[in-house]
Amino acid sequence: MKQEGENQDILGGLMDTPLAREISQNNSRLSRVREERLPKPEKTRIFTISNQKGGVGKTTTAVNMAAALASKGLRVLVIDLDPQGNASTALNIDHREGTPSIYEVLLEGTPIEDVVQISTEGPGLTCVPATIDLAQAELELVSVVARETRLKNALDHYINTSVTPPDYVFIDCPPSLGLLTVNAFAAATEVLIPIQCEYYALEGLAQLRKNIGRIKQYLNPTLEISTILLTMYDSRTRLAADVAADVRTHFGEITLNTVIPRSVKVSEAPSYQKTIITYDGSSSGAISYLEAASEIANRGAQNGR
Repeated sequence: MKQEGENQDILGGLMDTPLAREISQNNSRLSRVREERLPKPEKTRIFTISNQKGGVGKTTTAVNMAAALASKGLRVLVIDLDPQGNASTALNIDHREGTPSIYEVLLEGTPIEDVVQISTEGPGLTCVPATIDLAQAELELVSVVARETRLKNALDHYINTSVTPPDYVFIDCPPSLGLLTVNAFAAATEVLIPIQCEYYALEGLAQLRKNIGRIKQYLNPTLEISTILLTMYDSRTRLAADVAADVRTHFGEITLNTVIPRSVKVSEAPSYQKTIITYDGSSSGAISYLEAASEIANRGAQNGR
């Protein structure tokens, strides 16, 4: 009896550790988010994932948010507008040189339906890939008619003529403000800005907002910064908490409650040509992206989007 009591005490002690509490909380969060049904938007919501500061998780956010929404039964299209093609890689999409891609859409007027590919990362998840050819598109677009709205025109046609148009479109663009990014802003209705919870997090944000304001004035009056997502959050540091508080102070209404933790699993997933949703669906990173996707869908429904 004494031995049994000691074993129970040890077990009770183990269950009261920080790791055990975290596992229990994650299980509860995962159960809740898996059971939740997300509303379909009234019409296709088109997001540009943008931040002129590099390394903040733009591509990671684009593919994981897309996969999270697709896992809930929604139709999602990712447009890879970054010549590096990292979004295409994470979604297990062929983007070898010569593959029909977003380059042909922008420069040759090829319809999106002729280049879109189905991702293995979830039912209803598709992608327009980027190949190395896209690296020269910035220069080639300079002399093209309606160079700023090539993507908008192609995307509008795809959505309006598709039998099953996507519920969401996520455009992953490069960090520089060139013609590719301008095309993304002109095509989108919403901007999602990932902000890294580290030093200099807000650096360049004022300039980004000014650039978006110019796009809104001259090219796309419907464009709005609708969402800010805090990424690479390390709960062990005071700096991360301070950055999060600072962002919420300035952009509280559009900042999601969910934060994306700094996670080895999230970083590993693309090397296996996977998103975190399929690579490790019970990890804290996967749960956080599912929760963030839920917030975006529910906030959109509340705002009539």
